[in-house]
Parts: sequence; structure tokens; C-alpha cells
Amino acid sequence: MSAVQPKKEQPLTPSLSQTIPKFYFPRGCPKANLNIDAIISKIEKTFSQFPKEKATLEDMGKVAKACDCPLYWKAPLFYGAGGERTGFISVHKFVAMWRKILQTCYDDAAKFLQLLARPGCNYLEQEDFIPFLQDLVNSHPHLTFLKEASEFHSRYITTVVQRIFYTVNRSWSGKITCAELRKSNFLQNVVLLEEDDINQSVEYFSYEHFYVIYCKFWELDTDHDLYIDQKDLARHNDHAISNRMLERIFSGAVTRGKKALKEGKLNYVDFVWFLISEEDKRTPTSIEYWFRCMDLDGDGVISMYELEYFYEEQCQKMESLGIEPLPLEDCLCQVLDLVKPQEEGKITLHDLKKCKQANLFFDTFFNLEKYLDHEQKDPFSVFRVGESDAQDISDWERYAAEEYDILVAEDAASDHWNDGCDIELNSIANPITNEQTFAPEKRSFFENPHLSEAGLEEYEYEDDFE
Repeated sequence: MSAVQPKKEQPLTPSLSQTIPKFYFPRGCPKANLNIDAIISKIEKTFSQFPKEKATLEDMGKVAKACDCPLYWKAPLFYGAGGERTGFISVHKFVAMWRKILQTCYDDAAKFLQLLARPGCNYLEQEDFIPFLQDLVNSHPHLTFLKEASEFHSRYITTVVQRIFYTVNRSWSGKITCAELRKSNFLQNVVLLEEDDINQSVEYFSYEHFYVIYCKFWELDTDHDLYIDQKDLARHNDHAISNRMLERIFSGAVTRGKKALKEGKLNYVDFVWFLISEEDKRTPTSIEYWFRCMDLDGDGVISMYELEYFYEEQCQKMESLGIEPLPLEDCLCQVLDLVKPQEEGKITLHDLKKCKQANLFFDTFFNLEKYLDHEQKDPFSVFRVGESDAQDISDWERYAAEEYDILVAEDAASDHWNDGCDIELNSIANPITNEQTFAPEKRSFFENPHLSEAGLEEYEYEDDFE
């Protein structure tokens, strides 16, 4: 009997591969109808108005408009084309640079990042924003009073940079990616700079907000060395923050300045993050800030032990004030009812962001004054998710506006200064004439003995970004 021959397998005919449309656009989605040559022609026409077809930084507003960019992209455009080396850029150099960007970057986020980032980087670090913000200080009509007070430029710029990273850098990496820039409202705020009062930019550029932050820091920094220690920070808002929470802040849980932390101090950069987080505990960054502080063992959850650790000091404070504290068990029942954690006895970051009342939760455990204030407003149900969820303005905006008014009132009531002129402090809402001196000089705490030998105009910005 003959052996059965195995059947030969027929080779499979390769199926026609389906064409999958591209769906990942890290530099933005390309526009099919973009006429690059028409844009370049418009730019060349604009350059023809300048002597020898060379543009200085002062000319870049017109160039920005020719590029269909917001006005305050003018410095990034200038420096992106290498203008800092010679003080001007030729039409040929600029056109070559902008054509390349148009061919590789397809939305505003990608273009802005490409202009500001260092060569080879696909992210923005804090120093990258300095030329853009320095130009804003030099040329924005609502900051003209700052023009002659260069010693205060770095303080304003430092504050704005920190506010940008506080809001935009959701990864806490210190590096803003194109995706983070795209998801934020930062570039929309840059557009509005040419239309609105700069103080309307309450998330980033407000000078009034900077003034409040800097004054609060200066009042704590008694030796004016631009660093504060734990005792200094404890005086904030009349010792409102518990000592155990202060210890957590100075432990490095939410700070990055290694040099300062080694000496047990916070620099101005760290204070900006602290103050905004302390006065508005509803934002994603502030919730993350305080969660990191309360998560003592870093396991990603706040346990009942950790709540007890912080609440114990609150009870001691209340007893010293003659106030009978709520028993721990009752307090824990209330906060668990407020947060409604997915896993019993463990509060996660997701739980706190979802509950919408994180400020009530945090104040209960480390800010006695605000905790008691919540109780007085609604003694029967402190932790009820209330109608106040939909706020017209944020807690930070409310705080900054109130504190700014207080500072203005204090200065309006103070003695005549310098040449005897009595003018209202820093009233940016009203036009400030050339005869008026830069407002903060009126306040004695702006006279910085530590920097008298080397003014802030010589101060290295990078020192702020340790």
C-alpha cells in the first residue's frame, strides 16, 4: 500500500492592506489648503518697508501680523530667527526660518514651542519664557511704569513663569510639552494681551496679582535675602497653617530648590506655588500640591492614620482657644461622607478631584482659621456639596483682589514719600504718567538691602529656577 502523500499547503495570497488614516499629529494637524507662498509674499512685502529689508525687535509687531500671529509673538519670532546676535534680522533669514516652521508645525502650540525651545528640545523649560516676558514688560501699554524700574523686572517675570508652569505643566516635570501647551488656555491669554487690561489675565500676567504675591513674600522675608525659613512661613496669615503641614512643605514634598531645602529654606519660586495653592484649594494643581503633603508615606493614598496625624494638631489648637473640637471619629465620618472614596478608608487624588469640595477637606486638617470659617458659614452641614460649586470667580482671584485693595488703601493713607508727592499706589487701572514713580518704591519693604550691591537688573533669572 502506497504512503499517503501530504497535501501541499497553498501559499496565502497577501490581503490588500487597508489604508489607515493618520491620527497622531504631535505638531498639529496639517491644513490642506495652506498657501505658504502667499504667506511668505505677505511677509516679504512687510520687510520691504524696513531699511535694507532688515527688522529690529521694534519692527516685529508688523512682522507678527504678517505671519498671522498674535502681537506678542513678536519677541519669540525675533529671537527664533537669531535676532539677538546682531540686533536685527534680514528678510531672507526670517523667511527661511518661518517657511521651515510652516512646513513642520501645523498649529499655534507647535509653532510657539518651536520658537521658544532650545535647539533639539521638544519642550519648554522655565528659562525659555524669559525673552518673551521681558519684551512684554518692555512694550505692553499697561506695564509702561515698569519700564524705568528694571530692578523689578525679574521679580515680575519670575512670578509669571511660575504661574505658567503652575497652570500648564500638569505633569509637574518642569518641562512643558506641546500637548500640555495645546490643552491649556495659555496661548489664548497671549492673544488677549493686545486687547484687554493686563490685569484681566488672572491666571498668568496680572501685575496686581504679582504685586500681592511679592508683598506677601517680602513681609515674611524679614532679612530680605530672598529666602524664608519655617518660622517665617509660619507667620503667614497669623499662623494659620499647622506646624505639621509646614514641616511637610519644608521636607521637599512639593519643592524643588535643592540648595534652599538643604538649608531649610524656601525661595521665592516655592512661595509662589505655596501661596496660590493655599488660597485656592480647588484647582487641580493645588489639590495635587496638598495631597503630596498629606500623603506622608508616598503610597498614593491618604490613610486614616495620616488624617489623624494632621487632625491631632488641629484639636490641640482648638483646645488652646477654648473651642471643643469634633471627636476624631466624627470628623472622619464627615470627611469620608464629603469625599466618598472609592475604596473604604483610603482617599486617593482622584477621589479629591471628583468631590469638588477639596478646599473643605484640606482646611479641616491644616488650616484652622479657614476650617472655623467654614463652620461659621454653615454650622449644620460644613461638608455639604453646596450651591457655591459654580463660582463666578476663583478663590484665588477673590483673595488677590481683596489683598490688592488693602495694599492700595494702606499706601493711600501713608505719609508723603520721596519728593512729597502723594499719589495712589500702583493704580494700574488709571493711566500712570511719566512724572509718577514706580509705585512699589513707595513701600519700605521694596527697599532691598540685600540687592543694593547688585541690583535685580544684574540678577541671574536662572537662580529663581533651581
